[in-house]
Amino acid sequence: MAELLLDSKIRFWVFLPLMAITFLVGIIKHYLFIFMSNDKTVDKQQLTDSQALLRSRLIRENGKYLPKESFLMRKNYFTNEDSGFFVKQKRQSTVKNPMSDPKAMTEMLKGNFLNMIPMVVIGGWINWAYAGFLCTKVPFPLTFRFKPMLQKDVNLVSLDASWVSSASWYIINLFGLRSMYNLVLGENNAADQTKAMQDQMSGAALSMPDDISKAFKAENESLTITEHKWLLKGIEQSFLN
Repeated sequence: MAELLLDSKIRFWVFLPLMAITFLVGIIKHYLFIFMSNDKTVDKQQLTDSQALLRSRLIRENGKYLPKESFLMRKNYFTNEDSGFFVKQKRQSTVKNPMSDPKAMTEMLKGNFLNMIPMVVIGGWINWAYAGFLCTKVPFPLTFRFKPMLQKDVNLVSLDASWVSSASWYIINLFGLRSMYNLVLGENNAADQTKAMQDQMSGAALSMPDDISKAFKAENESLTITEHKWLLKGIEQSFLN
């Protein structure tokens, strides 16, 4: 098969414009998300409970670096049968249906709007303006299993799998500009499409359990059975030797 040669104008009218448009749309989406989002108020009691669970987990995981007296003192603060934090604090179950929360539904709709509308609009524009374009080629050979991923809208069986179509180049930029967004906008930005999809799948509410009483009971049992194992025993002698 003869080697294909791309017109140099494709670099300036297809390759670079798609990358620049994808990047600028991500920047605009980030600031629109900031403009449209409401300030989230955190309940003081929920914050205290979540920090207590986090502190207890850290004690279980890193207690081996503490002296035994310090570990037992912290353990007693949480698990004492009479005055322990997990025993003394009583919480009511706060299981909420996110579908019945207007604020949660509004935030979800805003996120879906800002994530899906640009993808649909730009994807339709690419299919209309650059349908069937090959805009670049990866500098290493690939197997034919990569053809559906790299050559969207280009149905040529005999074409080398290393060539990249315009539609596939847009998708690569959509998920591949993460480092650029982190550099320009910071780590917690709304332009990162990968992070947006993860947030939609996991949900921000997962950071706080629905039934805090069950969480306290489970953490109390886990911390109670945790034994202290001094990891730094004899560390002074190792330094002297």
